[in-house]
Amino acid sequence: MKASGHFILCLSCLIAPLALAETVKDREAAVRQDKAALETDARWAYNDMKSGFARAKKTGKPLMAVLRCVPCLACAGIDASVLTEPSLAPLLDNFVCVRLINANALDLSLFQFDYDLSFSVLFFNADGTLYGRFGSWTHQKNQHEKSTASLSRAMEGALEIHHAYPENKPMLLGKQGTPSPYQTPVNIPTLDGKYRLELDWKGKVVPSCVHCHQIADALRIVHRNKNEAIPAELIYPMPAPETIGLVMAPEAAATVESVRKDSIGARAGFESGDRIVTLSGQYLLSVADVSWALHRAPEVGSLVAVIKRGSAEMGLAIELPAGWRSKSDIARRVGTWGMRGMATGGLLLEDLADGERRQQQIGTDRMALLVKHVGEYGSHAAAKKSGFLKGDVVVDIAGISGRMTESELIGYLLQKHRPGEKIKASVLRGQQRLDLTLPMQ
Repeated sequence: MKASGHFILCLSCLIAPLALAETVKDREAAVRQDKAALETDARWAYNDMKSGFARAKKTGKPLMAVLRCVPCLACAGIDASVLTEPSLAPLLDNFVCVRLINANALDLSLFQFDYDLSFSVLFFNADGTLYGRFGSWTHQKNQHEKSTASLSRAMEGALEIHHAYPENKPMLLGKQGTPSPYQTPVNIPTLDGKYRLELDWKGKVVPSCVHCHQIADALRIVHRNKNEAIPAELIYPMPAPETIGLVMAPEAAATVESVRKDSIGARAGFESGDRIVTLSGQYLLSVADVSWALHRAPEVGSLVAVIKRGSAEMGLAIELPAGWRSKSDIARRVGTWGMRGMATGGLLLEDLADGERRQQQIGTDRMALLVKHVGEYGSHAAAKKSGFLKGDVVVDIAGISGRMTESELIGYLLQKHRPGEKIKASVLRGQQRLDLTLPMQ
């Protein structure tokens, strides 16, 4: 069955049962109130990158573009702090500030960032050169988290880069976006004709808005409609440092808080307290910059990190084995809901912990994915129609019975199987083992 653009338009209602993208009660009013409060604010160029770049060129200041999904409660804390925190104002004064509340007109050659975040920041030179990215999953997961410490450090780093520009421009090449086949999100086939470049302020604003996550959703559907494997970087976008075993300090720019045992990072020689100065030759302003470097990393190969440990600087080689990207945990990403519809027919799966495995006599090396939720609408009802139930434990799918996470399974199915295929699966339901068929969409 061919995937369709309708798949994207229904996404917000499909994710509602698990409330992973909680929104304000009156979304329309929230957007209009934001515009009323800030469109005449002297600091902010409201939804206008063109005037922002013009002001940056005129003043010689760097440009700070803040992308905010106003109806989403995620990141509400840091967004409020950026707008109202007095201590942040002197730092903001060094930038031309642009507030973007929708993705419709984004230049996709410039705006390449973590589309699943509700609050992101990109720092530019007036000539369009990108200095760096900021985005925080700490704030995404906790709407009450108001700390701007990590953002302040990113802003300070952007100013340092700006003061050294253009002599440092060669060091910024790796941070720039890659060529995009589409100029703006509304040019992507499944969004084209459904949205315009401008919001409908005279009608219903919210339905006229392209949300950032819809960009990646639409790009994945383009590949699916062409019967192509979805590229790994679209399945596992902007990998968190934890993917290679590095847990980063949440309020620092790029400092390692801890290193997971037997991980890629541990084998590279990282230690707790290491400050990563550059990764793949790129200056790091934030954890989002680390994720960008990983996003651009090869499927197999090496990355060089320059770290500061105490007073000494040293280089570390990060060796990336085949399949490293699939270790990225994508379970909490909004964009994963669309992929669940394509790959597992709307199942939300969770790898059983070792204790539960012992109770059910399942080996720790075997597949055991508990069905936590079964979708009921549209493409997400396919698994339910095929007989899957909440509480089932998937122990074999597409001939794979070795242990894997939901994230690994989604990537495997989207790359190895095409829409219309019917995949054999086996589940444990109580004391019974049942054979079911899962349709790829």
